Amino acid sequence: MLRKLSRILKYKLLVPILRSNLPPVETARGVAVGLVSAMNPFVGIQMALVGAFWAFQKLVLPTWRFNLIAALAWTWVTNIFTVPIVYYVFLITGRLMLGRWEEFLGFDEFAKRLEDILSIGGGSITAAWEIMVAMVSLWGIPLFIGCIPWTIFSGLVGYHWTLKYQEGRRRRGRSIT
Repeated sequence: MLRKLSRILKYKLLVPILRSNLPPVETARGVAVGLVSAMNPFVGIQMALVGAFWAFQKLVLPTWRFNLIAALAWTWVTNIFTVPIVYYVFLITGRLMLGRWEEFLGFDEFAKRLEDILSIGGGSITAAWEIMVAMVSLWGIPLFIGCIPWTIFSGLVGYHWTLKYQEGRRRRGRSIT
């Protein structure tokens, strides 16, 4: 199973970076946009956020480009396997930021409640809304506040790592086959 997960990660996250013919800065921006979109508690709309940002960027800053494929690929950092861990970190971070020390709950309890919430609906747009409302009613503002530092951190790290990697790869003159 780990081998299969490793293969999926390689082909979904690294190959779009490696095969990109765009300038390294555009690919780095794409990774940053994808990670920023991934690191929010809005279940199921991360790729739509990238699309909305792309459309907004085309209207407002048409010269500021990013690799749309890399951005869409990197939204999958938060997926069915990682969402419980990532959202739990958001919740704990938010509670720490708000000084709510007494409101901590264990990961197992959190994961069970999240699983119950994510089973709402069945993938429709109204289900995404119902899931968000359920999360707000159960965990409130700490979940949404807690994602902010992780969003900023992951976007910056993703941008700098990709830019450094792409520029180094171009300097060495290597390409993927």
